[in-house]
Amino acid sequence: MTLPEHISIELLSKWNNAALSLSAEAFNRIETNRNYLDEILKKGDTFYGINTGFGSLCNVRIEDDELAALQENLVCSHACGMGDEVPEEIVRWMLLLKAHGLSKGYSGVRKSIVQRLVDFYNLGIAPVVYELGSLGASGDLAPLAHLSLPIFGKGKVRYKGEVREADDILKEAGLEPIPLAAKEGLALLNGTQFMSSYAVWSLIKAKQLNAWADVIGALSADAFMAKDEPFKHPIHRVRPHKGQIATAQRILSLLQGSAIQAMPKQQVQDPYSFRCIPQVHGATKDVTDMITGVVETEINSVTDNPIVFHDEDEIMSGGNFHGQPLALNLDFLAIAMAELANISERRTYLLISGQRSLPPFLAPDAGVNSGFMIAQYTAAAIVSQNKQLCTPASVDSIVSSNGQEDHVSMGANAATKLRRVIMNVQRVLGIELLTAAQAMDLRKPNATSPALEKLFTAFRKEVSYMPFDRLLHDDLIKAENFLSQDVEAIIG
Repeated sequence: MTLPEHISIELLSKWNNAALSLSAEAFNRIETNRNYLDEILKKGDTFYGINTGFGSLCNVRIEDDELAALQENLVCSHACGMGDEVPEEIVRWMLLLKAHGLSKGYSGVRKSIVQRLVDFYNLGIAPVVYELGSLGASGDLAPLAHLSLPIFGKGKVRYKGEVREADDILKEAGLEPIPLAAKEGLALLNGTQFMSSYAVWSLIKAKQLNAWADVIGALSADAFMAKDEPFKHPIHRVRPHKGQIATAQRILSLLQGSAIQAMPKQQVQDPYSFRCIPQVHGATKDVTDMITGVVETEINSVTDNPIVFHDEDEIMSGGNFHGQPLALNLDFLAIAMAELANISERRTYLLISGQRSLPPFLAPDAGVNSGFMIAQYTAAAIVSQNKQLCTPASVDSIVSSNGQEDHVSMGANAATKLRRVIMNVQRVLGIELLTAAQAMDLRKPNATSPALEKLFTAFRKEVSYMPFDRLLHDDLIKAENFLSQDVEAIIG
């Protein structure tokens, strides 16, 4: 599939590991830009990172015959990542987004460098990258260094499920190492593709979990015998936040045709975790939509330095690699997504609380059986961890490079902890689905809506009703994995 000049999160969500290719126009832009840089270098002028040292060594002029060594030394010296390996799916986003950014034709690289990133993507060669090391300011230097090492045969890659030396895999794949030329190491290392790749993964997952939260919340509402009045349109017409209106409409449509909703209710109002689903879920949707726009701007931008403007006959040093736009927004997305888990855990708590004709802890023989008591403990522990993870990374900055890089975004830390938050949200929603399904079984023969019955039936194929205590961990994992599916494909 050929990447268009402008890519969207929606497009990437449907990419599904399709083969990557760049257009002839993209390669023409790259070649035109590189030819311009080569001509400029022949004049002997000095440009940061092209024929100078890096960071606080920016005033050290490098001789022409050392420019290639300069670039490879740069990549090797910056490959200082530590910690856990970046998941392979995110490394693949890094390859795609780096190739796309360089294809804008302002980075001064050769076509062969960009094509090699495409080759790695298409052949399933994933450079081994580590989570820790980026300050999110001079670009994602350490992670992108590890991503770039295999281009010239250094570092390690994950290939066919094994971690091996990059040089061996290049030989096996029939690829020759490509020595770096002037500017190329810097173009590869400067950029926000580590943060951006986590952002892409997070937004795709956030959209999926936003949909699941509504459907599970609706099932829990019927399981708890909650009223549908809070979801009716007049309430939201007079406070018309987009996400709130969309959520209320969705919940109301999901409850359409429910026999439980037709039953008389004794309560005047339901607790906030049910009554305020449109307001809480809707606010998270609005944040997700807003941050989608920010991330789409970022992934379609030129974020290395210096930028080679062949069309303006200038090479300019600036700060497009600074991750502040991402750092602030990824912190915000973590907070917004954590709220889906916060309110979900409260619904789980109410479902096991022994109210509204449901047995304590949803255990048919409570006392001998503890039912879902400790499943709620687990949800509470996860929610608490999310609150800790939502402490903003973007409020921090540590001076680096002898003061040359004196304000950094810490956007990489925002990105990696955001992923942990989102994974936790899926776990908490899975626990709510477990408890809602158990409560629905206990409501029989009363039925929920046709749409929610489809969900219930599909889930029961994975996790059965629990008449007495059993090893719940296995059910929790199945519920978590169940939410990796597209909910619309299940309920129609």
